[in-house]
Amino acid sequence: MLAAIASDTLALDRQSNADYRSRRIALSQKLNGGVAILFAGTEAEGPSATYGFRQDNNFYYLTGWTEPGAALVIAAQVTGHDSTPGRQYSEILFLPVHNATQEKWTGPKLGADNPQATAITGFERVVNLDQMPAELARILTGGSASVYAELTQDGEVSPSAYALDWLRRTNTFPMRTSMHDVRPVMAQLRVVKDQGEIDRIRHATDASIAAHMAALQMIKPGINEHDVDARMQYEFMKRGCDRPAYAPIVGAGANSTVLHYSADDGPIKAGDVVVMDVAGEYAMYASDITRTAPANGKFSDRQREIYNIVLGAQQAVIAAFRGGKSKLNGHGSDSLTQVAFDYINSHGKDLHGQPLGQYFIHGVGHYVGLEVHDPGDTTTPIPKGAVFTVEPGIYIPEEKIGVRIEDIVWYSPDGNLVDFTAPLPHTAEEIEAAMAGKFPFKQ
Repeated sequence: MLAAIASDTLALDRQSNADYRSRRIALSQKLNGGVAILFAGTEAEGPSATYGFRQDNNFYYLTGWTEPGAALVIAAQVTGHDSTPGRQYSEILFLPVHNATQEKWTGPKLGADNPQATAITGFERVVNLDQMPAELARILTGGSASVYAELTQDGEVSPSAYALDWLRRTNTFPMRTSMHDVRPVMAQLRVVKDQGEIDRIRHATDASIAAHMAALQMIKPGINEHDVDARMQYEFMKRGCDRPAYAPIVGAGANSTVLHYSADDGPIKAGDVVVMDVAGEYAMYASDITRTAPANGKFSDRQREIYNIVLGAQQAVIAAFRGGKSKLNGHGSDSLTQVAFDYINSHGKDLHGQPLGQYFIHGVGHYVGLEVHDPGDTTTPIPKGAVFTVEPGIYIPEEKIGVRIEDIVWYSPDGNLVDFTAPLPHTAEEIEAAMAGKFPFKQ
């Protein structure tokens, strides 16, 4: 039974225990001698359980742990001096006490009593969750403490909210405890991807590329947006993805001009353009890809004009990228969003002779990782190791034309921009060739 539990626990394509430990150590070095406390999500119930349990992103980033109800404490090393005692780096994973009745419904869970628990999880210590107040009180001795946790504000949802209340009720924290939000620190760490993360984003992207190619070859007047959505999900899930990375968007005609259209239940008609913003998630890591195609297999002159402007804006962004200077958002010559806007606003007109910049209504990109919109400051220079999208778009409701071209790129440690979506068609002519089955593509 122990072997079976260990096998199930590690069924996800997770990275090595050493990778997660190195992230915990990196976090500890940003805590200014403080202690970090993070909590896993809890088992979903009711409507929220429809798609099954998915671990909290920050918790997974630090632990690789996929089971609910766990907690994590990381105590930074502190150098002692005068009357102040020092402290060695330490880490504890807290696992829920076995609940035999619940496990009949949810399956067996690893507990701290398992002799393999430290080897399976990669933690120095694995302890029952009910011992957390006592363990924290021991770590936080000395009369004052600096604690980093996920501090939520009104309306925010976090696994930590109720758990922190529990610790406060047990008088776990010293009276002079300063609380800090750990999320900005986590965002700094997560924006730079290690090789294991890159491999998993690539897997999600490759599976999603195959889904887009299948969609391009099936689009035609008379089918429904949902037909395309379903086929794309089938294609990336049979290639190992666990779920969509976000709510799929397949919008035809007027629906192509709605940025977050997700009903995906309208007919595809002759003369429509179809925007497909669809990608899968593999081993917790997202991809994010958009392509735009003509329902008829050939763009009209006006559709081609708009498509080429969007493609030109994307190419201008890639050409403008400067390592150490370029940022995704903000203003000025270093803003890639500004580059895209300036290109779109200086190419083409709407039906009233006005510039098209007013129809580019979102930023040019965002970071990608454990979340499709991964945290990170998009107004500061993009660091090496980051993965981000380049996705200019033009949406003209009056003409029922929406065009978005979204690729996912990696600013590699050697200073190059690597297009993970290079195998997909990019130009209007390549889109048409793919729809006719004439675009070279290896599955």
